[in-house]
Amino acid sequence: MRRTAYVLVADPSFLGASLRSYYDHVDKIVLSYDETSTSWTGTPLPVEECLAVIDELDVDGKCVRAPGRYARPGEPPLDSETLQRQAALDQASEGADWVLQLDTDEVVLDPATFVGAVGRADAAGASGLDYPSRWLYSRVAPGRYLEASTRLGRPAASYPGPLAVRAGTALTHARQADVPLYRVDLGPWNTDPARRRDTIVHEVVDPDSAVLHFSWVRRPETMRQKFGWSGHTAHYSRPGVYESWVERTRRPRRAALTSPLRRRDWFRLVTLPEPPGGEP
Repeated sequence: MRRTAYVLVADPSFLGASLRSYYDHVDKIVLSYDETSTSWTGTPLPVEECLAVIDELDVDGKCVRAPGRYARPGEPPLDSETLQRQAALDQASEGADWVLQLDTDEVVLDPATFVGAVGRADAAGASGLDYPSRWLYSRVAPGRYLEASTRLGRPAASYPGPLAVRAGTALTHARQADVPLYRVDLGPWNTDPARRRDTIVHEVVDPDSAVLHFSWVRRPETMRQKFGWSGHTAHYSRPGVYESWVERTRRPRRAALTSPLRRRDWFRLVTLPEPPGGEP
């Protein structure tokens, strides 16, 4: 099986750790970025900083630059994201069997298990791999994080879209695709609070083999930048979202202990080795 990958080059926060976590398991990585260093929402992006990080780690010359024009004023940001992802996926599909679509704030903890699941998805006739992410909300101390969980503090899987797809797949919305999925979870029953409990699970992995998603693990000033350039900026800019993140980061124990009392936004405190993601 020939595996490739694509990444959207925009955020340097965990870029190096992310690429290194699967670099040895792919033949090519397509680097998609806006050639004007402009985000889908029209804000500036640190593209050159990101490319410098990539050039330093790309010891085998696997990374291929793919600049384009993806800032489209007046268009919904998620539509522009889907357009950019599709262009990158199409280029990464050339000569490939499967394409990894991991964001640059996602770190593969167990690459052997992850690529093994890609192979099992292929053998099962699926066209996409739904592999569990552990969604990290905040870094509250070295090695200590607030992590999204079930209401009672158990590990919860998150699925932003298939993390690997067959070459030539058509995306429908951001990373999502309307294709048969091979679904891996953290337990024999669905652990994603956003999905039905009877959702089919084909394979179970330990939480230590999941993908760590450092989605909101940022310094305050960097978080504000992320909120501005993200495809989800309409949601992030709602009143109270940033303020809740600050409050929970300052009082993580309270955020975890009061989770059973909330209808949503459940967290647990976890200890993770530093890095995998490194200093945000």
